[in-house]
Amino acid sequence: MATGAEGGAARLGVFGGTFDPPHLGHLVAASDAALALKLDRVLWIPAAVHPFKLGAVAAPPEARLEMVRAAVAGDERFEACDLELRRAGPSYTVATLRELHARHPGAELFFLTGADNLRELPQWREPDEVVRLARLVVVSRGGEGVPAGLAYPAMAVPVTRVDVSSTEVRRRIGAGQTVRYLVPQAVREVIARLGLYQTNL
Repeated sequence: MATGAEGGAARLGVFGGTFDPPHLGHLVAASDAALALKLDRVLWIPAAVHPFKLGAVAAPPEARLEMVRAAVAGDERFEACDLELRRAGPSYTVATLRELHARHPGAELFFLTGADNLRELPQWREPDEVVRLARLVVVSRGGEGVPAGLAYPAMAVPVTRVDVSSTEVRRRIGAGQTVRYLVPQAVREVIARLGLYQTNL
């Protein structure tokens, strides 16, 4: 059974996404959520094939995992997880949560997501099972809460708003502009070494 720092059931944040690339906004949101929810650990899980972003991901899965590892290195609350990259086909949340429960029996899972993603919940694979397996948490950067009319229980956690997006980071790199202060230095080094995002997207 997974246990937390004080001997009770572990409280694990599940932070999924394309992370294409991970940036300071991701780190601040994960840190604020970990504090607010008293999470023992936040698992950063890059999607191999995002069901709603087919063909829209710029960097290959292995590169995005390497960037996530670089981003979270040194923070003992965070862990890069390759679970979805090792599974063939689209990265369905329900399959990820099932495997996490098998890996961490007894742990309480908190699925961290944005309000826009949560609005699509009825279109996810087995949404009722997703809600059974994890508590849904809206990471609220701009004061938005749980989407109105959502037929599933969820809670909102305010986090510090950092106006940076992966799209903007990719655009700047493609245009030859600096992304210093937008992504961690270690992530910038991975991007430079692998030559990512050099074509303006």
